[in-house]
Amino acid sequence: MFRKKLAATENILILGLGGVGFYLAKRLIHEEYAVTIIEADAKLIQQADGQIDARLIHGNAMSIKCWQEADADKMDYLIAVTNNDAVNMMAAMIADRFGVEKKIARIRSREFGHDDSLLTAKDLKLDLLINPEELVAQETVRLIQINASHEIIDIAHGEIQLLATGIGKSSPMANKTLQEIAALYSDFPFRVIAIARGITTITPRGGEVILPDDHIFIMASNDDLPRLMEITGIKKQRQQHVMLLGGGRVGSRIAELLEKSVAVRLIEKDEQRAEELSLDLAHTDVLRGDGSDAEVLTQAGLMDMDTFVTTTGENETNIMTSLLAKHICKQKTGHGKKKMCRTIALVNKEDYLILAATIGSDIALNKKVMAANEILKFIRRSEFLSVAHLHGFDTEVVELIASKKSPIIKKPLSKLDKYFQDKLIIGAIYRDSRWEIAVGDTHIQAGEPVIVICPSKALKDVRKLFIA
Repeated sequence: MFRKKLAATENILILGLGGVGFYLAKRLIHEEYAVTIIEADAKLIQQADGQIDARLIHGNAMSIKCWQEADADKMDYLIAVTNNDAVNMMAAMIADRFGVEKKIARIRSREFGHDDSLLTAKDLKLDLLINPEELVAQETVRLIQINASHEIIDIAHGEIQLLATGIGKSSPMANKTLQEIAALYSDFPFRVIAIARGITTITPRGGEVILPDDHIFIMASNDDLPRLMEITGIKKQRQQHVMLLGGGRVGSRIAELLEKSVAVRLIEKDEQRAEELSLDLAHTDVLRGDGSDAEVLTQAGLMDMDTFVTTTGENETNIMTSLLAKHICKQKTGHGKKKMCRTIALVNKEDYLILAATIGSDIALNKKVMAANEILKFIRRSEFLSVAHLHGFDTEVVELIASKKSPIIKKPLSKLDKYFQDKLIIGAIYRDSRWEIAVGDTHIQAGEPVIVICPSKALKDVRKLFIA
């Protein structure tokens, strides 16, 4: 559980600027890693030049001369994220010959890199294999299968829960400050750790007012979760009926993972692809049609669905169809009650994530962000453990340990606002062999593990605060 001190700046070689490469490079540079990039596309090099403070090399990832120019023998990490699986796999072997200690590669094919594959990760000299589509599919399945109509994330070995929920006009939390909410429910500790409002993520302080239509994340202990769900009006129930829009890599994989345990209906616009899916997915009801059409969604049985997932390759279609599905589901059913279907949208442009989560989709997922988070979590292991990235929120949940010189051990949390400001929230602390929710009078001691919530852009500053 204890982490070693922050190492000196580490050198990272990235192959490929497309897709996850550029986004990942920005995150790594912000956290003060030394980044070198090899990219064959001159246009991508030109676009990156001036936007990121990285060493850019225009060349072929399979050119040993380019590797030598990049000083590959001095690299601590290789991250191969070109659009070619074969190139990424070969790059890991080349990096191994150069003595690069840690090798990471994006491999979309599920035939390589696994324990039962002909070529395992060990054979390929890989320490981490990343499949962005598989990450999104697996996460979507996890969200569908959890026992709640809203998102619940386990952290700290299941002792702490993160609950995501929307705030309606009738919510007991609506139009109240966090201080008022804490006083109202003082019988057990919990923390509101993030608020998504419009396209903005707020790291809330005690005087922050929660407004109707906000989306919030709440942290509580596992024992107090039932009480928290009662307060927020969330009822535990199994997801039983799922509708998928789009039968590409992600949509078909989600259907494959779900179809034997959940009733799955998939809408695919392309006739040939729909026929292929009908043969491949024996337990999925595949329909051909334009899922962005309200009549098609209604006739396909949207009102009977628990979850509606949009996985097409178009951001606008995914976001707007989620919004359309919400509108349809608000209409009255034959029993005079309102049916609300939860929506999950695949959003391929990271700038749209918060927007999607607040105007149309309950949860928005992004392949690049998820892949980058997995890679960053692997790289950060020697410094801290990234516990979770809050979907639809520009927020990280990380585990850190306060050093003896850290300013956060000098006073109780309620008196440390000058250090925190909008940078972080102390969510929980590990003490006496158990995790407990941190409150205003909590006083952190040196060497104690702490769960911290902070904006992604503040992660570097928060890390320095704990090791000061």
